Amino acid sequence: MLEVAVFNIESAIQAQAAGANRLELCENPNEGGTTPSYGTLSVVAKTIAIPVFPIIRPRGGDFLYTDAEFEVMKNDIRVCKELGFAGVVIGLLLPDGNIDIKRTKVLVDLAAPMAVTFHRAFDRCKDPIQGLHDIIATGCKRILTSGQVPSAPGALSLLQTLVKEAGDQIIIMPGSGIRGNNIATIKMETNAKEFHSSARKVVPTQMQFVKESMQENLQNMLVDAADIQTMLAAIA
Repeated sequence: MLEVAVFNIESAIQAQAAGANRLELCENPNEGGTTPSYGTLSVVAKTIAIPVFPIIRPRGGDFLYTDAEFEVMKNDIRVCKELGFAGVVIGLLLPDGNIDIKRTKVLVDLAAPMAVTFHRAFDRCKDPIQGLHDIIATGCKRILTSGQVPSAPGALSLLQTLVKEAGDQIIIMPGSGIRGNNIATIKMETNAKEFHSSARKVVPTQMQFVKESMQENLQNMLVDAADIQTMLAAIA
């Protein structure tokens, strides 16, 4: 199973065409991914046939949310349910670095019957083993993690430990820094069954005229379809 993170509708279309098994739908890659707009959600719901999990993250920064932000998250989950998405992606922490079990469970219950992934907020929690069991208790179906370092290839030992500790209770899905040239090694070393990659590719603007005095970077971020196919072949 290969999940591809996409940050716009064109990437979603290209990732599906390349054979991705599931999409994590986000906006604002420079913020680490935030909740997509209603326009994006509605078009993706009509256009993409494979399972799509929108991220429910009202802003960038940390994963400690105010009451008002928590209400936004609940409303966004209701929208995703109404639009028929297969699941959502969430992550909430307490000030002391533990998992926010109470609020996470509220969102998991609200999302049902959609499946819920706990995202890389997990990589910022104080104790990964305790965090794993706390997330299991909330009813989440999987954890997206880079092993509490910026890139998954740098944490193969912890990822292997998490996969073993999780057993059949929850899916551990390595993500961050995974590409076609390393996914086979990560699979072999961790025994994970699901993998996550943004397969990012920066493409130049298609504008024929660019106002040079604005000194702007008009590049766009899409997915590398060839690399998605390489990863799929490597874990087949």
